[in-house]
Amino acid sequence: MQWFEQLLFDSDSIAHIVFLYTLVISVGIYLGKIKFFGISLGVTFVLFAGILAGHFGFTGTMSTLNFLQDFGLILFVYCIGLQVGPGFFESFKKGGITLNLLATGIVVLNIAVLLVLYYCIFDTNDPNNLPMMVGVLCGAVTNTPGLGAATEALTQVFPAGQPLPQIASGYACAYPLGVVGIIGATIAIRYICRIKLQEEEEAILKQQAENPHAKPHRMTVRVENAAINGKTLLQVRDFLGRNYVCSRALHEGHVSIPTRDTKFYLGDHLFITCAEDDAEAIKAFIGPDDYVDWEEQDVPMVSKSIVVTQPKMNGKTFGQLHFSSVYGVNVTRISRSGMNLFADRNLRMQVGDKIVVVGPEDAVDRVAALMGNSVKRLDHPNLIAIFVGILVGIIFGSIPFAFPGVPTPVKLGLAGGPLIVAILIGRFGYKFHIVTYVSTGANFMLREFGLALFLASVGIKAGEHFVETVVAGDGLTYVWTGFLVTVIPLLVIGLIARLKYKLNYFTIMGLIAGSTTDPPALAFANQSSNSDAPAVGYSTVYPLTMFLRILTAQLIVLLLCSM
Repeated sequence: MQWFEQLLFDSDSIAHIVFLYTLVISVGIYLGKIKFFGISLGVTFVLFAGILAGHFGFTGTMSTLNFLQDFGLILFVYCIGLQVGPGFFESFKKGGITLNLLATGIVVLNIAVLLVLYYCIFDTNDPNNLPMMVGVLCGAVTNTPGLGAATEALTQVFPAGQPLPQIASGYACAYPLGVVGIIGATIAIRYICRIKLQEEEEAILKQQAENPHAKPHRMTVRVENAAINGKTLLQVRDFLGRNYVCSRALHEGHVSIPTRDTKFYLGDHLFITCAEDDAEAIKAFIGPDDYVDWEEQDVPMVSKSIVVTQPKMNGKTFGQLHFSSVYGVNVTRISRSGMNLFADRNLRMQVGDKIVVVGPEDAVDRVAALMGNSVKRLDHPNLIAIFVGILVGIIFGSIPFAFPGVPTPVKLGLAGGPLIVAILIGRFGYKFHIVTYVSTGANFMLREFGLALFLASVGIKAGEHFVETVVAGDGLTYVWTGFLVTVIPLLVIGLIARLKYKLNYFTIMGLIAGSTTDPPALAFANQSSNSDAPAVGYSTVYPLTMFLRILTAQLIVLLLCSM
C-alpha cells in the first residue's frame, strides 16, 4: 500500500498533485449541485472542498499551489475580457460611468467599515492588528493581488529582520465568509427589492429588441416625392441624412440591385432596410409603404445568411467593401452574439458574424466565398490570441506605477494586466491582424477550468491552518468583522443601484462581483442569467476596481501602519 500513501501524501509527486486537484474539483462540483434553500453554489463549492482537503493535510508544495492558483485566475479573467472586449467601450458609454462610480463607492465603504471596526474593537497599540485587518479586508473582498501588494508593502514598514505579521491568516479567516457574504448580499438585494429573475431576464431581452438604433426594419416604399425624381441613391441618402440599405429596386417592371449611382423615379418601388427609428423619416421623405411580391419579379433574387470566417475580413467596415457597386449585392443586417444589428456602413465585421446578403444567386455566392462561410473553420481555436494576449497581459500587469509619497510602486498584477489586455485585444485586435474569435463553448470551458483551479488552490492553502486560526486568538473576530466588511457596503450600494438608478438585477450582480473582484460571485451570477449582463457589468468595473484594491491595500499599510 506504499504506492497509495505516496499518491495521497507525497507533495513532490506529479501524480499526487493531479490526484489532489481532480478529487477536490470533482467533489466540489458535485456538492455544488446540491441546493440550499433553493440555491446552489455551483463551482464555488470547490473552494470549500479545498479547505476540507487542506485541513486534513491533503495538500501540495506551496510553489505548485501558487502557480495553479495564479494560472487558473489568469485563464478565467482573460477569457472574460476576451468575451466582452468587443462591447466593453460601448457598454461604458451606456452607463459605465455610473457603474464605476458605484464600484468606487463599494471600495470606499469597505475601507470605512474596516477602519471603524478596527478603532472600535482592536488594540490600536498592537502593531500587528492593523496589518492583520488589511488581510481581513483583502479576504473579505476576495482580492488576492491586494493581499500580495499589502504583504510587499509591509517590508517597507517593518524593520529588516523583524517578523512580518502573517496577514494571510486574516485573509484566510475572512475569505470563505467573504465568498458567502458576496453571494448572500446579492440574494438579499433580490428579496429586499422583491425582484423576480424572469422579469429581469425579459427586461434585458426587451431592451435589446426595442433598441431603435440597432434593430433592423425592412419595408417596401413607393417613390412619390417629386423632389427626388431622377436623383441617385447617394444623393437621396445625403438629402435625408439617414443611413439605410436599398437592396432591390423595381423600375418599369424590372428589378435591379441599386448602387450608389442608381437613379430613383416617381412610381419606383424600393425594398429598404434601416434602423427602426429611421423608418418613419425615410417613408415621409421618399414615399409611403406599398406591397410588392419580390419573388415573382423578372430577376430572381436570393437572400442568404453568410458566416464571416475569413480572417482578412476581421475589422473591415461594410463601407470599405462596396458590396453594391462591386459585387452587385446588398448586406441588410448582421447577427452577432445572438443579436440582430442594422448593417451600418461604419460597423466593423468580426470573425463569427453572420451577415444577410441579398442579390442574384451567383453574386451572393461570390460574396460567400469572399467571407469564407466555413462553419468548420470557426471550430478551430485561435490559440495565438489567447497565449500572446496572456503574455502581453502578464508583462503589463508587472509594470510598476509610482505615485508621489508612496514608496512602493503599484502593479496591476496577474489578474488586472491580462484582463485589461484581453479587453483591448477583443476590441482592437483586428488592427494587429489578430483574430480573437473563440466559440462560446470553448470560452466557457476555459473560464470554468481556470476558475476551478483557482478555487481549489485557494481552498487547499487556506484549509491547512484555517481551523487553528479561527479557534485561536482573534480568529473568530477576524471572521465576523470580515463578514461585516463584505456585506454592509454591498447592501448599501446595491440598494442604491436598484432603487435610485433602476439598474437591472443581473447588472447589479455583475457590479457586485466585479467590485469585489470575486470570480465565484460572477460564476453564480452567470448561472442565474441567460444573458451576458453579469459579465458586462463585471468587466466594466473590474479594471478600475482591481487597481483601487491594490492601491488602497498598499496605502493603508504604508500610511497607517507606519504611524
